[in-house]
Amino acid sequence: MTNIESSMILYNGNITTQDPENPEVTAIALANGLISATGSDQDIRALAKPGTTMIDLQGKRVIPGLNDSHVHLIRGGLNYNMELRWDGVRSLADALVMLRIQADRTPAPQWVRVIGGWSEFQFKERRLPTLREINAAAPDTPVFILHLYDRALLNSAALRAAGITRDTLDFTGGRIERDARGNPTGMLIAEPNALILYATLAKGPRLPVTDQINSTRHFMRELNRLGITSCIDAGGGFQNYPEDYEVIEQLHSTGQMTVRIAYNLFTQNKGNELTDFEKWAEMVKPYSGDSYLRHNGAGEMLVFSAADFEDFLQPRPDIPAVMEQELGDVMRLLAEKRWPFRMHATYDETITRALDVFEAIHQNTPFDDLRWFFDHAETVSEKNLERIKRLNGGIAVQHRMAFQGEYFVARYGKRAAEHTPPLRKMLNMGIAVGGGTDATRVASYNPWVSLYWMVTGKTVGGLPLYTDANRLERDEALRLWTLGSAHKSREENIKGALIPGMYADLAVLSQDFMTVPDETVKDIAAVMTVVGGKIVYADAEFKPYDPPLPPVSPDWSPVRHFDGYRRAGNGHTDPTATLRTLPDCNHHRYHGKLSGWPGVGGCKEESGFRNPWTVGCGCFAY
Repeated sequence: MTNIESSMILYNGNITTQDPENPEVTAIALANGLISATGSDQDIRALAKPGTTMIDLQGKRVIPGLNDSHVHLIRGGLNYNMELRWDGVRSLADALVMLRIQADRTPAPQWVRVIGGWSEFQFKERRLPTLREINAAAPDTPVFILHLYDRALLNSAALRAAGITRDTLDFTGGRIERDARGNPTGMLIAEPNALILYATLAKGPRLPVTDQINSTRHFMRELNRLGITSCIDAGGGFQNYPEDYEVIEQLHSTGQMTVRIAYNLFTQNKGNELTDFEKWAEMVKPYSGDSYLRHNGAGEMLVFSAADFEDFLQPRPDIPAVMEQELGDVMRLLAEKRWPFRMHATYDETITRALDVFEAIHQNTPFDDLRWFFDHAETVSEKNLERIKRLNGGIAVQHRMAFQGEYFVARYGKRAAEHTPPLRKMLNMGIAVGGGTDATRVASYNPWVSLYWMVTGKTVGGLPLYTDANRLERDEALRLWTLGSAHKSREENIKGALIPGMYADLAVLSQDFMTVPDETVKDIAAVMTVVGGKIVYADAEFKPYDPPLPPVSPDWSPVRHFDGYRRAGNGHTDPTATLRTLPDCNHHRYHGKLSGWPGVGGCKEESGFRNPWTVGCGCFAY
């Protein structure tokens, strides 16, 4: 150990290494982007050389960097700066105030977009906004609000911008809600798939490339703020390869990535999926790239006929009879080309039919060490878990039930929800499981909400879903979010644990995940995040180490004014903290209160409390 030179030493901490031989240490040394040593303060501090950065952790908990095994970072990054995030907002009244403020700031022809990451059950009002409320908050600026996979709410301005009139035909698998006169109300309903929602959203203006670059950098920084150092990008609807990967490729080539990405390729052409994969097989090889950007195979969409969106407000969708033929054609190619793959599957019925295809192909072209897994698998049966294990497959689970568990219980009953998905059974059977979010259009990208869901079994609305039999211990949940996710990109030997020789990716936490009360887990964040031995985010007592980042662009961006995920008790992200004012506001400190937000409504310039829905001082552009 005395011959090791370290570029950074962190000491006086509580460090969870996930190294079976050395699980808990107080100090860690980093060098050349890797972990060089772990141990006691005395032993590790002795490794310091001139120029070594020494950081006192002040007793903070340190964990391996979190790894989201199912997120849509590449697509989400292109749009992040355009989106008003309701993630973590705890009052609908507050969400509507944010909407009104942003509508006034947003220039034509841009839309205000609220795109996933929230549920009405997180609001104290326990309801969705009404179309009347949305139109009152934003009478002129187009507003598109996505709610899970089941609906979108558009104000009148958005209907006009999207060209939706009484003469517009319904989408296949989607419906335009209409009033008694046949006019669209502003509600778009997925029955049963989300194509109508995504196709309408795609009509909105995009950011210029320079802003997309800025947006992606800020989205990665937001993930760093929550302790994420790696992810697997699952592709996504309207995310075309290679066109929509140019921004992330540019950031990669210029060394500006702060989250490691393994990416899967998601077909966009219904009926021509095989053609997509044949083309891509000539363009890119599995696992090509480097530690910051590498290819990870096919999926999560393999064929459109196998898609079963989890809209629990609707009955389970019937998978068409052509699924086996279409999936088989794609799977034979992937097996022959030795492409790893992942497949979206919510329901056990879909998994059963997919496994029939996989097993038949395995007979002629053995999967053997081919790395593959199902995504979601909320209702997977024990029988199918056994089949997955025999084929050496895995599962990536996400906290989608935390956002719509109430809907599942209403349709299928509390007993069925107790093992949806069967986390404990998966682990007991020795199946490789990774943790993730499926952000940004359904669940929130906040990993701590997912970890909260795993250990408490509760939804974001507080509904208990699971008994002790399906809840995880905290060390188990953390393992899914680190080594478990690394397995999904065949990187479990280089990331996911703080072991000498592995990547120096770690997060210093605001609160101790291992000891805080359950309800505090979802409010944890990082106070320092390190990727490849470099500090990519720092706050609180470590703020001096925070690397600079260009300001959010464009200047009307919701992120510039509201940030991202809003958490309790953490300064600028506190839902009860003062809302950010416009740059030219000279008297925001005198604002009164509305719905628990100091700083909204009323002003020293006005006499008494004023209703910001009707009048105001102008500080918030009401």
